[in-house]
Amino acid sequence: QVQLVESGGGLVQAGGSLRLSCAASGRTFSILTMGWFRQAPGKEREFVAAISWSGSSTDYTDSVKGRFAISRDSAKNTVYLQMNSLKPEDTAVYYCAASPAQFHAARLKADFASWGQGTQVTVSS
Repeated sequence: QVQLVESGGGLVQAGGSLRLSCAASGRTFSILTMGWFRQAPGKEREFVAAISWSGSSTDYTDSVKGRFAISRDSAKNTVYLQMNSLKPEDTAVYYCAASPAQFHAARLKADFASWGQGTQVTVSS
């Protein structure tokens, strides 16, 4: 089993920044891809960003490209999501997830086997 613990959410004004963290523990040798998803009220959970466990490859959904950056600290087994130029439509619960699938094959919720508890991000206008 892989355990994921997120932190860093909060309330921020539009145009502001937040950094989310996700610490992984347990069977981390099974992880090939890490991802961030988000779920707004009344909406489906959607893919936001992914990074290969090596940290060499990243991918983003179109709506956050140029504003969000995913990164990984291998020494700490921690993945970060730096969110800049935040918009009210970024308001959601953000979830960290770990996948045993190769980076190119991990974008759907079903591809990810382990999930964090979620952290609330609220962007006020």
